[in-house]
Amino acid sequence: MKNLLRVLSAGAVILLYLPLLLAAQNAEPMADRLTDRLKSDVFNVGILLQSNGVFSFQDDDFKGGRLFDTGATRLDVRGRVDGNYLYRFQVDFRRQVSILDAQIGYIASENFRIIAGAYKPYTSRDLDPNPGNTDFMNRARQVRTMMNSREIGVTFTGTPGQFFYAFGMYNGTGLSRSNDNRFMYTARLNYRAELENGHMIFGFTGGLNQTRNESVGNTGLISEGNRSLYGPFFEFDSPVLFGTFEFLQTRFNAANFGGREETINGFYGTLGANTSQRDQILVRWDKLDFDVQDDTSDLFTLGWNHQATRLISFQVNLWAQYDADEDPKYGAGGRFQFQF
Repeated sequence: MKNLLRVLSAGAVILLYLPLLLAAQNAEPMADRLTDRLKSDVFNVGILLQSNGVFSFQDDDFKGGRLFDTGATRLDVRGRVDGNYLYRFQVDFRRQVSILDAQIGYIASENFRIIAGAYKPYTSRDLDPNPGNTDFMNRARQVRTMMNSREIGVTFTGTPGQFFYAFGMYNGTGLSRSNDNRFMYTARLNYRAELENGHMIFGFTGGLNQTRNESVGNTGLISEGNRSLYGPFFEFDSPVLFGTFEFLQTRFNAANFGGREETINGFYGTLGANTSQRDQILVRWDKLDFDVQDDTSDLFTLGWNHQATRLISFQVNLWAQYDADEDPKYGAGGRFQFQF
């Protein structure tokens, strides 16, 4: 209880006083010059730099312990060329140069396009945004637990009316470029309802990975084959309130448990408020539950986002995690970000 009070007190101080220290100018001529030089439909350069700080309230490795670190450090080049073809190439420099996206696409119409190469599969709503646009410093844990953040394959997408669909076929082994002649298939379907002030999105994600002896996210578990993934999501956005709710379940025969069927349930609910044109206050409940492994975990996050300029932003997160048969863990983190 004492640690929880410390979390709430620290959050109150941060939310009350930090906005007073961060001033921003409405006119940004340098950002305009940068945009004019590096942003166009045929050649669009994106840059993302993040600096993170994490502090665990106990002397442990919760959220990395107590340290400063770099976050996403990325260069992204994309564009559209003659014949309605697309290209994108994105690399990350955080630890070593690594390719994240290497894709070529063709736009037949708004209702149908093809993307081939390495990129994000449509396996979770919280995986969709790039790390510079996430609600919190970390994505919901089901993303790292249940899926690879990148896959190599082909996807067919389109936006007929208020609907969006995406059907994909991938190796199912991340960016390893390995395969055993079995594939992963995914499907996403959602509907966007326009409101007088804002919108709502209702959707469903499904997938089947037939690859054998494949790691399941960062769990350390190995799927013997035919691993399913499915679940609904709901999103709403208005001038004041916004939120996202998603449930995912994956089922597979775990080689770690002699082929017994393991079921992992993941859920997160985010609720936020735009307190000003540049500030947001958010809260998220993030839950994971393992069946055979008999483990459950709840993570609560309180967040404040501040857009100082068009290119500079700040995030502050306070965490409280409750795991089965373990003492609660508390921590705080901050992010200083440049995104162009």
